Amino acid sequence: MKQAGQKYYKELIDLQDVQGVEAQIQGLLEVKIESVSELEKWLKDEKDLMMKIAEALTGHQVDFYRNTEDPDIKSTYLHDQQTIQPLLMKYEALLNEKCCESPFFNQLDEPRYGLMRRVRETKIKLFREENIPLMVKEQELNTKYSEIMGGLTVEWEGEDKPFPYIQSMLDHPDRAVREKAYHAMMSAYRQIKPDMDAIMDELVQLRHQIALNAGFENYRDYMFVAKNREYSIQDCYDFHENVEKHIIPAWNRLADIFKSKLGVDTYRPWDNTAKLMKNPPYSEVAKLMDGVSEMLGKTDSYFKDRFDYMREHGLLDLGDRKGKSPGGFCTSLPVSGDTFVFANFSPSFFSLIALIHEMGHAVNGYLESAEHGPQEEHRQRAEVAELFSHGMELLSLDKLDRFYPEEEDFKNAQREELRRAFTMLIGPLAGDLFQHWMYTNPKHTAKERDAKFYEISKRYSLNPVDTTGYEDAIGMSWAGTLHYFEVPFYNIEYSISMLGALQLLENYRNNPEQAVESYKKGAGADYNQSIAAIYEETGVRFDFSEPTVKRMGEFLEKVIQDIH
Repeated sequence: MKQAGQKYYKELIDLQDVQGVEAQIQGLLEVKIESVSELEKWLKDEKDLMMKIAEALTGHQVDFYRNTEDPDIKSTYLHDQQTIQPLLMKYEALLNEKCCESPFFNQLDEPRYGLMRRVRETKIKLFREENIPLMVKEQELNTKYSEIMGGLTVEWEGEDKPFPYIQSMLDHPDRAVREKAYHAMMSAYRQIKPDMDAIMDELVQLRHQIALNAGFENYRDYMFVAKNREYSIQDCYDFHENVEKHIIPAWNRLADIFKSKLGVDTYRPWDNTAKLMKNPPYSEVAKLMDGVSEMLGKTDSYFKDRFDYMREHGLLDLGDRKGKSPGGFCTSLPVSGDTFVFANFSPSFFSLIALIHEMGHAVNGYLESAEHGPQEEHRQRAEVAELFSHGMELLSLDKLDRFYPEEEDFKNAQREELRRAFTMLIGPLAGDLFQHWMYTNPKHTAKERDAKFYEISKRYSLNPVDTTGYEDAIGMSWAGTLHYFEVPFYNIEYSISMLGALQLLENYRNNPEQAVESYKKGAGADYNQSIAAIYEETGVRFDFSEPTVKRMGEFLEKVIQDIH
């Protein structure tokens, strides 16, 4: 729902003119390349065209997420998904072949073009013409998911409220209100569960077929190659085990602290939330933005400058309303050189932290753009991106008194942010394990899926929780996680990067100025490097081995104990 005078993206290409778009791409295929310099010029021309297309596609997608009920916006978005995306998939393969088959391809400068070469070679390896309609269908199912979740309302005290409003009630200090909100959410999930099961069943089968067509045994193995991961499947399984061994016991001890503070005998599902605050941190979005601007400014003037710029230029959409897609994200507008932050949250501690998190992504995007110009898609490795979003949260830990001026409230807010650090180590990792199971067992039933989700949840984030009587409710709650539908296997990156962010917090506690400078250096680092090299520039290590997991768990506990 664009506001008057707030056109936040550039439409330099008319995606409705399919023949015109195709002609421009076809023109690239007809160019003769007879030297390394000509190949470099061709790559720049290709990049310029693809960025124009990408910005228009991104703008249309954000428009749809902002208002899933507007028929014109939806029509534009569906045209992109059903017509433009298949066209791009087809031509991407041809452009990749032209580039990789050029006799000058291997003469390109390795530090500058190495990552791009590896990504293109992977795409050629994975591309199958017969997968294009399957991927289009996959996008259609994701659109259906967004529509269902965007239109989901819950009756609350006689009024229909957007689903995020009920989620925010899980932070309420009154335990009875939290329990009521939990039951309301589970009731909402039950209403949409048949649709969610049908969508997920079809997604699993589609994705399994995509993997088989590309020569893989399952979609999990396919995605590890597609993501060009710099670690193995076994590394992930080891990480799952290391966290269960070293982080879960610390998580249970933290739960005991919360149980004591709540004065309860049993820790129930509605207690496993940010519930120690007396009130939401803000009442209206303007107040949220005022406070976050101040917090960012106290961390670094550049952070505040970027936030204020985004606020002034209509690049933030943060309130909750009916028809708005769920969740929150930050996305790049490559031609404009801007980033857009979308969030559908009601006033809550989580929504405050989520905005700071997304601003970490935004700062990363602006610094990379300033240092290296418009960024291609292949640079967006989640292990890197999430380091700067988690890192921004933890760099802001000592400024939460802007929203919680009373000393005990401030301490509780810090405890809750550190609790979130635990959950971002544990929850996404459990979600990763859940997806390993789903896609290596593609013939599973909806009932088996719910049972597996409950089993994994109980091993990890719900380990200290008394779940008696709520096994079925917990089992179906996977339906509320956008990642499982729209960005499969984008989960473990949160956990890996949280280990890096905790190292950043450790550095910040020793030398704040140096830690912030290292953060900015890493956030603007040359993205063609390995993930490990970018982490090193940020002053931390890309490491999720058992010793590091154990050490960071102990550090996290110590920081919590320091807030006495």
